[in-house]
Amino acid sequence: MKQGITPKSQDYNKWYTDVITKAELADYGPVKGTMVIRPYGFEIWDRLKNSFDKRFKETGHVNAYFPLFIPKSFLAKEAEHVEGFAKECAVVTHSRLKTNEAGDDLVVDPDSRLQEEIIVRPTSETVIWSMYKKWIHSYRDLPILMNQWANVVRWEMRTRLFLRTSEFLWQEGHTAHETEDEALEETKRMLDIYQEVVEEKMAIPVLTGTKSDAEKFAGAEETYCIEAMMGDKKALQAGTSHYLGQNFSKAFDVRFQTKDNKENFVYATSWGVSTRLIGALIMVHGDDKGLRLPPNIAPIQVVVIPVINKEYDPDKFKLYIKTLISDMDNNNIRYYVDNREQYTAGYKFNEWEMKGVPIRLEIGPRDINNNQAVMARRDIGEKETISINDSFKTIQSSLSNIQETLFSQAKKFQEENESLSRFIKFEYIAKNILMLEMPEKKVSEWHKMYSDLTIEKVSSCNEVNGALDFINYFKKLMPIYLVSATPLDDLNIIINKRGYSDLFKKIYGSPQKKQDALKEIINDEHINHADIIFIGDSQSDLTAANDINICFYGFNSGRKFENFASYNNFEALKQKINEDYYFH
Repeated sequence: MKQGITPKSQDYNKWYTDVITKAELADYGPVKGTMVIRPYGFEIWDRLKNSFDKRFKETGHVNAYFPLFIPKSFLAKEAEHVEGFAKECAVVTHSRLKTNEAGDDLVVDPDSRLQEEIIVRPTSETVIWSMYKKWIHSYRDLPILMNQWANVVRWEMRTRLFLRTSEFLWQEGHTAHETEDEALEETKRMLDIYQEVVEEKMAIPVLTGTKSDAEKFAGAEETYCIEAMMGDKKALQAGTSHYLGQNFSKAFDVRFQTKDNKENFVYATSWGVSTRLIGALIMVHGDDKGLRLPPNIAPIQVVVIPVINKEYDPDKFKLYIKTLISDMDNNNIRYYVDNREQYTAGYKFNEWEMKGVPIRLEIGPRDINNNQAVMARRDIGEKETISINDSFKTIQSSLSNIQETLFSQAKKFQEENESLSRFIKFEYIAKNILMLEMPEKKVSEWHKMYSDLTIEKVSSCNEVNGALDFINYFKKLMPIYLVSATPLDDLNIIINKRGYSDLFKKIYGSPQKKQDALKEIINDEHINHADIIFIGDSQSDLTAANDINICFYGFNSGRKFENFASYNNFEALKQKINEDYYFH
């Protein structure tokens, strides 16, 4: 068996990769940044795909397919869109290869250069809207409710299997509407569908909300998203739905004749989920033994394993199994009988635990004699002996309970460690605390106002006396990192506006928790906890340092620390650190 996955607590990123490769979900492709989705992983994607597709069709959407290749000129028509994807585009410049003069290699034929470069699809808005221009002329042609299952290419520099690869699978919905209200309703309807499928099928609780202007989809008026809490306490954007307004219809001149014989531009949406969801499935439910799959999405819900010993009778076992599986056959329970004789029962137990199968039935000669089976649940790791006569009812109720248990566990973890984006929290506060019934667009405006105000004030305020000299002094002695609770996008803007980018090796902001950022720094620098110094000005900074047992120095900017000494000027703090660590 594929031995030993790295424990989560030791190296979360390595654990994640180990689970993927050893559970045979995917492997690295021959081109850097690509992945091969193996049959077991693809079956999970297929089941997710079918769940979404069913809901899409129930709401009137139809599937189509658009070309992988897009003329470069199409992307240039929507300025914000092309700017958002320009750095990620894979570009085709030539149409063929030829044999070199020596006849021992293939080279690009310089005579085959294309008159116009072709972009390998990073997303399909531009090519779809070029077709909508041909198809839409009147209000009678609307709405168009269309979806595409496809692959896209985004030339990522830093990749992780399923989460961020140069090529990935997804669905992208593209709809065209007569009115703004219809388009907004569609945008929110699809977000609801994403939440429904992810929670009901994947047992992953999510929060919904709008993204800031800095985070929204390039070319969108509004971007709505579902976010989920992963096992490393980071938030993952699991699905997005975009209100595009008239941006693309104006860029591609898609007009229609209205009911009152006027002319107007079409309103539009786009929305998508991708194979990133499999990454979420792993990180939300996985443990140190591998996957834990919710029954609603598991390729195999029940695996039956014979325990072979000297008393093993293959014919007797087959007859017993036939009785056991007959009800599962009749009720569409997905099962697999692992009767491979070249592997021990222990090997099989470990293998199917790694693959996350919800229920394992162990059957030995003694179980046959006693008309029973041993049932092991993957979610809680417990075993019980069940009667063969009641096996189907027990299995059926257990599968339902496992689905509920996995969701409850994930929900509890989210509530205990919630650290989602400021914008999602604002929306929650407006609706559930202030009890204000306002459009989501209005809440989004609040988000933007708060963000803009924060950036404006912090970018222009005076720096704390001595802070820059302090940082520049220690920058000569050690790498300096910035760890903050400010949203990362806002933080980067502030740092750039103030001209501080060169001061820090890396910048961390929310939704990542300070504790997790500090752990990442320790791993990146390959240092001991004793060799990191955290300087902060709040109680939450002290708490983060204490949580992971690192040295902390407090700077008193007007707030007292509870039971902890602090310094009110940077010169005194510098002297103290020099004394403690013998810097000179």
